Amino acid sequence: MNFIENDNLPDLPNPGHYQLSKNVHNITRYQTVAADMQHRSLGDRLYVHVDMNAFYAQVEQLCYNLYGIPVVVGGWRKEDGTVKGIVATSSYEARNWGIKTGMSALEAYKLCPFVVFKQVDYEKYRAFSKRIKAVLDTFSPDVEAYSMDEYFMDITWKQSESYEQLVEFGWDIKEAILEETGLQCSVGISTSKTYSKLASDLEKPNGLTVLNSKEDIRDNIWPLPLDEVWGIGRRRFEKLKSRGIYTIEEAIERGYPLFQNLFGKYFGKLLWETAAGKDRAIVSDDTEYIPERVSYGHTFSTWTDDPWRVAGEFAKATKQVCYRLRGYGKKSDKFFGNVRFQSVDKEGFSFTFRAPGLTNLDEYVLGNCLEKVMPMLFYYKDRGKTFRAIMLGTTELNMTTQAELFFQENPKFRRMYRAMDYLNNRFGLETINHGISHFDVKGNTHFKERSI
Repeated sequence: MNFIENDNLPDLPNPGHYQLSKNVHNITRYQTVAADMQHRSLGDRLYVHVDMNAFYAQVEQLCYNLYGIPVVVGGWRKEDGTVKGIVATSSYEARNWGIKTGMSALEAYKLCPFVVFKQVDYEKYRAFSKRIKAVLDTFSPDVEAYSMDEYFMDITWKQSESYEQLVEFGWDIKEAILEETGLQCSVGISTSKTYSKLASDLEKPNGLTVLNSKEDIRDNIWPLPLDEVWGIGRRRFEKLKSRGIYTIEEAIERGYPLFQNLFGKYFGKLLWETAAGKDRAIVSDDTEYIPERVSYGHTFSTWTDDPWRVAGEFAKATKQVCYRLRGYGKKSDKFFGNVRFQSVDKEGFSFTFRAPGLTNLDEYVLGNCLEKVMPMLFYYKDRGKTFRAIMLGTTELNMTTQAELFFQENPKFRRMYRAMDYLNNRFGLETINHGISHFDVKGNTHFKERSI
């Protein structure tokens, strides 16, 4: 059914600046493995990758003078001393005790009883990230903030310089960041964007690796396992291993036809070129970046067996996803979700659903989401399952200007969400929420700004 907008409704103000990185963990994208992000020129290039080692933990150590102490970011202690939360990252001192990203704070505590827990404070980290970007802008006109703690620089104009000169340049970068922020980093310099990232990983923390010759690249990069390369995740690596390819060197020697057979004629060759260090990726400012999909996930601080509380969490997720879709000027009609049970094996279930048409309005997403997921939640509740985490996202995006023949968003709904965005952008993203979102899973999270 189509609706006609009431022309007598007053005009609404511009919704203002969308806070698209708010409550989003470590925004990254694989720009190297994308045709539209490649230089057309076939000439050689030179890149720098700057990695702020254990960034969140390092910032907390600096702010609270916790140097030398094991620190976990993403956990806290309740008043009775009970440890809660999920490890978002940890200091190298904590890693030496076996603490890893993704484990529960309780597991971390059992490994190291005197570990210090801090909740994630994204606003603080973003402030440091902007200062680091400002420093790097003084070293090259082409700087990309790949995430809050990783940066790329194109320094092709320094190709003719010697190994020693590039080492000196790398140290100048490290010292400038340390002087401005008090933070240490690892720097990699190499002939492709991919290889510069791999180079920065070779010496951590506080390392510097320059690989600008074919011999150094062969000795240091080629022996690395293929799953360290952009775009080669667990499943693709399993396929490659089944063909006897484990390392970058083995991939280079076999050539791209095998990659084309496994991953498609176009993408397979592009993936092989990335592994072979032949990518010519653009170092770009990320201000215009629009992701290929939008998703939101949340791990509860405790578990629940109440499906309606999980429904409240999906209402929050819908708000986050649709808000970001509107901010990016995108719509979708295809969505996915998953629910994780409270179990050692992290079991759960996944589901997909469709909106009635291309949309970025909560009104058309939440109802269809709950219609699909609620019967499944009650089904698993009846079988003794408790729920620990959710995820909601889009599977593909479309521009908002695309018209549809059989579906139109209600103009009154569009105006309503425009007004909501205006108020939330001006006074804070929690100013207006769905009513059902208040019936959520109560408790803190490992994000400081989401604590209640």
